[in-house]
Amino acid sequence: MTGDQSDIVARIKSVLPPWFGPVPDLIDALVHGLANVSAFTYSLFQYAVLQTRIKTATDGWLDMIAADFFGNALIRAANQSDASFRARIIINLFRERATRNAITRVLTDLTGRAPIIIEPQRPADTGAYSAPNSGYGVAGAYGSMLLPFQAFVQAYRPASSGIPYIAGYGSPPGGYSAPSRASYATMSQSTGAVTDADLYAAVDSVKPVGTIVWMNIRS
Repeated sequence: MTGDQSDIVARIKSVLPPWFGPVPDLIDALVHGLANVSAFTYSLFQYAVLQTRIKTATDGWLDMIAADFFGNALIRAANQSDASFRARIIINLFRERATRNAITRVLTDLTGRAPIIIEPQRPADTGAYSAPNSGYGVAGAYGSMLLPFQAFVQAYRPASSGIPYIAGYGSPPGGYSAPSRASYATMSQSTGAVTDADLYAAVDSVKPVGTIVWMNIRS
């Protein structure tokens, strides 16, 4: 393969002066030593080229790219792969902002569950007298002209499967003082979890400037 040790050895030998004749073992060892260093340098060059673009960057370079664009607002989740983190970076670079739909999309992307948004001055949310989209105890919400540039958001936490390989209360694999898959655990052991703080930060990052968004988060 281009740039590996065998390729570079062949390239060096092809330009050796003809007076050497058959390459002696000493010169052959020297050539392989030079080729080994050159192959490492070439692989390092190829790796460096990959890190110059978001679509090909890997490892900690992706984290540096995220920090350059978003500061601490976009951090790799625990055990998150490069491909998954790269997708998050690209999504956030081109994310819709400063609209109602932007709030819906960012929360749906994070949790997989669409939020309910009510703007007190929007008749489509609150309904109106004699309108077909509202009714006491049926549909619509209370509106108010005293709450301009405000919205109420009902967000939902993502559905979770709990902590991997740990049994829950009342399940057959778990039992006190017996070999089991039960264990005392904390929420920090839940991998890839989206916290309430993440949801607040997500909405704050896309809401229009000068507006107030009231949030309620449910499971």
